[in-house]
Amino acid sequence: VQLQASGGGLVQAGGSLRLSCAASERTFSSYAVGWFRQAPGKEREFVASISWNGGRIYYTDSVKGRFTISRDNAKNTVYLQMNSLKPEDTAVYYCAGDRQPAGVWNSLNCCDYWGQGTLVTVSS
Repeated sequence: VQLQASGGGLVQAGGSLRLSCAASERTFSSYAVGWFRQAPGKEREFVASISWNGGRIYYTDSVKGRFTISRDNAKNTVYLQMNSLKPEDTAVYYCAGDRQPAGVWNSLNCCDYWGQGTLVTVSS
């Protein structure tokens, strides 16, 4: 399965962006999917994950109430709606798919598939 992340860009603080993660195969619908991010000079960190049917969703504390993860299995796509963006949200965002259940994933032991990353820059 190949994952294609898109939707990044430059936005002012307080603005919104919606990231998309499109999969090349329908088997993607059976995978949990997560978003990670990596800021310059920092380790890759977990942002959010969603179970195969959307029934379980997890967020890191710093994005709760601002970001929403969702999926449309008919389109083989997972989304990350990001609102009230802050400069500290600036990072390359990666989507990833895995057979393990959705949860607060650790990038070191995850995942089966990774997208190429999309850059989000939030200006102050």
